[in-house]
Amino acid sequence: MTGVKKAATGKPSANKAIAAVLLGAAACQVAVAAPAPATCAKPVYMTFDTGHMGVAPLVAQVLQKHHVRASFFLANERTLTNGSSLDDQWAPWWKARVADGDVFGSHTYDHVYWLKDLPDGKFLVRPSAGPNAGKKEVFTAAQYCDALDASAKRFHEMTGAKMAPLFRAPGGHTSPALLKAALACGYHHVGWAPNGFLGDELPSDKYPNQRLLERALQSIRSGDILLAHLGIWSRQDPWAPAVLEPLITGLQAKGFCFETLAQHPEYAKWVGGKEQSKRK
Repeated sequence: MTGVKKAATGKPSANKAIAAVLLGAAACQVAVAAPAPATCAKPVYMTFDTGHMGVAPLVAQVLQKHHVRASFFLANERTLTNGSSLDDQWAPWWKARVADGDVFGSHTYDHVYWLKDLPDGKFLVRPSAGPNAGKKEVFTAAQYCDALDASAKRFHEMTGAKMAPLFRAPGGHTSPALLKAALACGYHHVGWAPNGFLGDELPSDKYPNQRLLERALQSIRSGDILLAHLGIWSRQDPWAPAVLEPLITGLQAKGFCFETLAQHPEYAKWVGGKEQSKRK
């Protein structure tokens, strides 16, 4: 997500009520793997970063309805219920995504933005979640690896499954030094295609859902990695599932198919069977 998340609008009690309804819908989902789509020559790769999770149950319903498997990048971000996206409340949801056959990578535990490289292999960073949210910190390479590993460890605690050795830096902000440090502890960075930026974190007044949908359907090309989120605090008109479902059906009508990063030519060799980190 580009920038620190803004505070939620509306009363906390209303947010909790909305989240309770959405979680209730999630509990009704059948946690079985969707049938694999037929092989096609025009794959695209749907990926989601965590967020306030308010739309997560609806996203899962749309993906299951259209037999789409996706790839998720996990950080422990604040949710509408004043919990966090990797707390016990969300563990069943993540476990159901494992059953669906989705792929999972790290987004750093506290959604840590890289700001710049420092001498001696250190980095200036700023988490947007956790106890030091909004504060600039200095990380060593080992500390950045710890931030990646923490998401992987929590994912395993919740689901019993291993996270793939993939990560996405918050905001996509990296440097060659940061990528080298992550690679040294076993993580490969996953960005997204320019055409795959779906715009769900842009302001609704300037970028209404219909405009974002039309732009995506016109611009997405075969092989593109697509990016969306499981809830954006600052967007007043939620992108998902309003845009997600017509985007999926529209691309499928054009002959595209949806695959996970386990089928991506660059990342497939790192997904499945490999440990998420070289470190113990």
